[in-house]
Amino acid sequence: MDSNNFSKSQKLLHLSQRFRQSNSVRSLSYPQPHPSESFKRPNRSAVLICLFEEGDDIFVILTKRSSKLSSYSGHVSLPGGRTDEGDTDDIRTALREAEEEIGLDPALVDVVAVLEPFITKENVTVVPVLGILWNKQAFNPVLNPDEVESIFYAPFEMFLKDENRRHEEREFQGDKYLFHYFDFKTNNKVYVIWALTAGILISTASLVYQRPPDFDPRMPKFWKKSYSRF
Repeated sequence: MDSNNFSKSQKLLHLSQRFRQSNSVRSLSYPQPHPSESFKRPNRSAVLICLFEEGDDIFVILTKRSSKLSSYSGHVSLPGGRTDEGDTDDIRTALREAEEEIGLDPALVDVVAVLEPFITKENVTVVPVLGILWNKQAFNPVLNPDEVESIFYAPFEMFLKDENRRHEEREFQGDKYLFHYFDFKTNNKVYVIWALTAGILISTASLVYQRPPDFDPRMPKFWKKSYSRF
């Protein structure tokens, strides 16, 4: 990377420094579970929230899952997936899956934080890994057609705005919560970002921009069993 890339990414440089120094998030010092206890179980996943700067905006990399998949086919998601026995930690899982799905070289990603896990209704632990792609031009996507139908980039701050957003109220075990849907059009296609992916992006965008969303997030309590801020 040359100095020009860094000079064009002052927002991300500041973000990187803040996350590395912050005690308010679980950063790279976040203790990883012992492999025999977590990484060999099928109920743990990691996703990569990969940010890059273009113009004056920060973007996040998202994918549309292949219709060939048996679960969540056609859904918009973050690169990521289940842990393999060879994975040493959540960072390794997220980077490996991103490389397998979209051809993102792990060496291009600067991981700055491992964030609080989300727990799905099926009791799967999903760990968001926050990374920065300093050199976007060096990334040439190569999609795995068995897993990914398409890739796109969404402005990250979108997940704090009330524009192009709708929601529906749901209930689980007496907990009434909101499911958020963001409609995003790019390259003559409309993508719908919703469910857990939308929740992770809302939560992380709030941390990145240091402000709450412009709407009531009211997320499911089971997503954050030990994290009440949202």
